[in-house]
Parts: sequence; C-alpha cells; structure tokens
Amino acid sequence: MLQLSFVNFKRGSYIIIEGKSDTDRFYIIQSGQVRIAKQKEVVAEEEGNLLGPGDFLGVIACMSHHSQIETAVAVSDVVLIAVHYTQFPELIEKNTPIAMKIIYSFSKKMRYLDEALTRITLKRNIQTDISHLFTIGEYYLKMSKFELALYAYYHYLKEKPDGQYAETARKRFMAIKSTGVKAPIEMLEPDTKQMVRVYNRESMIFCECQSGGELYIIQKGRVKISKIVDNSEVLLAVLKEGDMFGEMALLENKPRSATAITAAEECQLLAVNRQNFNQMVATQPQLIARLTTTLADRIWAMYKQLANTLIPVPLEKMYDMLSIQLEKLRIQPSAGKQHTFLFGPAELAKMCSIPKEQVAQAIADFLMTPIVHSTEDSIIITDTLELSKQTAYFKKMQEIEQARKQARANEPTYRGKPVR
Repeated sequence: MLQLSFVNFKRGSYIIIEGKSDTDRFYIIQSGQVRIAKQKEVVAEEEGNLLGPGDFLGVIACMSHHSQIETAVAVSDVVLIAVHYTQFPELIEKNTPIAMKIIYSFSKKMRYLDEALTRITLKRNIQTDISHLFTIGEYYLKMSKFELALYAYYHYLKEKPDGQYAETARKRFMAIKSTGVKAPIEMLEPDTKQMVRVYNRESMIFCECQSGGELYIIQKGRVKISKIVDNSEVLLAVLKEGDMFGEMALLENKPRSATAITAAEECQLLAVNRQNFNQMVATQPQLIARLTTTLADRIWAMYKQLANTLIPVPLEKMYDMLSIQLEKLRIQPSAGKQHTFLFGPAELAKMCSIPKEQVAQAIADFLMTPIVHSTEDSIIITDTLELSKQTAYFKKMQEIEQARKQARANEPTYRGKPVR
C-alpha cells in the first residue's frame, strides 16, 4: 500500500541544494510557496521560479539519480509530500494523473530547453517548417548518403506534394532510384501495427520536422540523434540498448525536433504509439517509470549543456562536455581507468558549438593533451579521474576570474579611475 510522508519547512529554510547528491526522493508542494534558483541560469524557467501547491521539487534529480540541479528555498511555511523514487511505480498505479502530470511537464520542459539550446548553440531557432525536409534531403544527397536523402525527399513530397521544392524533390528522388538505390516502402513507411522493427546500418527512423506519433525503445544496436544546421550535421547523442527516444512527438503531438539514424549493422526497435502508450500507463508502471527516468536524465543533461555554453575557452568546453557524458553514463572517475566515447573530436567540437573558425585549433589543442587518444569516430580517455580533476580545475579558475571581474566592477571610481 502506497504510504507517502509529509514534511514541514519553515519560511527561509533550504529544501534542496544545487550540487548535493541527496536525490532519493522528490517533493510535491501541498501548501505554501517555494522559490528555485540555479547557480548558472542561462535561460529563465518557462513557468517562472516561484512554485506553489501541486508543483514538484527535485523530481529531475531524483528520477535521473544525478545531483540536484537547483536550490529550493521556502518563501513561506510549506508542507511537502515526500515521494521516494522506489514508490514511483506504485504512484503510477495508484495516482496515474500525478504521474502523467510529471511526464507531460518533463516533455514540455524538454522542448523548451531544446529550443533554448538550439538558439544559443546553433545561433538559430528550431526549424519547424516542413520545407526543412527538402534541405535535409539535399544535405544527404551531397554527402552521397542516398537512402537517407530518399527518405527526406519522400516525406517532404508526402507532406507538401505541391510545395515550393516539390518538382526538384521528385526529380532527385527518381534520379537516385534510377541508380539502383533501393527504397523499400517498409523503410519509408513502416507498418504502424508492427511494434518490433529491424533496420540496417544508416537507416532513417524519422526525420527532423516530420510529423510523428511513436516513441521507440532500442532492443538491439545504437541510434544517432542529430540535426542538420547550416549545411552541417550536428550530433546530439548516440543512444544504446535500453534507451528511449522520440517521446516528445508522441506526448505533445508536435513535429520531430531532431533526426534519428541507426548507427549499428543491425538495429531492432520497439515502436510504441499513443494507443499502446495509454495501455502501458495502465498495465506497465515499471516501463512508464523508466520513461520518466529517461526524460529526467535528458533534462538534467540539457541543463548541464546550457551551463557549458557559458565556458569561453574551447578546450575547457570540450573537457567539460566529456565530463558531462561520463556523468550521464554514471561512470565514476578512477585513476588509470580508460573510457572510449563513440564520437570523434570533430563531433565533440560540434556538440560544444565551437565556432567553425576555432575548430581546427581547438581539436589540435585537445589532441595534444596526454590523456587523449582518438580515431575519426571515437575518443579514448586514458585516465577518467584526470579528466574529472582537470575539468574541476578549469571551473574553479572560471569562478575565480568571474569573482575578480565582479570585484573590479564594484570598485568605487573617481573620474573613471578606481579609488584605492
């Protein structure tokens, strides 16, 4: 039987503290008000920083099992309902509306943060116009990835048969097919009644801006998530067995915000549509709990990536991004412990949104560090503890420099000169 505890906090009390690892429970506000704040708030919270009855605290850190991403202080006397993470599956069964409120709030927050990251790192808004499908087709055609280009052209024509680029897309589509490139209909338009689907390497699962109503669970293989921006492919993530993706389109009924392409010789996926999802909510609370954990983990990573955008030095950004990836994978840094990342230095530079004119020098500096070895599509760190220590050192130096700047800005002046 689900038994939740009630916790009281006096006005001015700290409820959770950013960076702390006390993440075994989250809170639902029953009464009172709470203010949340972050040490580095790159973008304002969409719903504001003042929370009230019915709102949640600490749920992202709790469900992702990462450190707290914010500090929460009681603005008034508050009463909170404490939920231990082991109680969440039972909460789904006993109080489905609360669980679904968390899931949908996560999905909404993810889209908001994704849009913010795109604006800040890629210097543009998220593409939502269906004509971007044609642009994606043109990119993959230029890269001689013909099956991917066929998929993008096909779905552009499906959505916009009389669109601005329709005639060109048809010519491109037929020209590629005439070369012998196969485009089986089950790859272009998978049977939505078939839940288990098998893909070959470098097959398009879905495309940025395409409409969609399914989420996917990887049963075998790996999947690459990316965007096409300014005629370049930007890697967002490489997902492995057990990971979920595509949930935002299903939960919010909005176009896909990124492209998903298989990255293994054979990839097997479980496709979940809205009808199946509703059945799972009612009958498989453990699976819905796992979805919540997945969403929480991604939101946690997005906040970390937003903080990464404030780092001014490219080499320091690259170290910080690798440390974020280790924490995402829950790998404890250890002296002499090696780890291989499934992306190369150029893709790491793109993940850090390093300006094109600085990429070559940044990669050269990165490869000169003793703990780094790489190939075109992988980075090997020979000592994860040294990576962690170097990242912490960079952050400390940034804090010291920021404090110095703040102190200089607060110095009294006389006729534009500091008064000593």
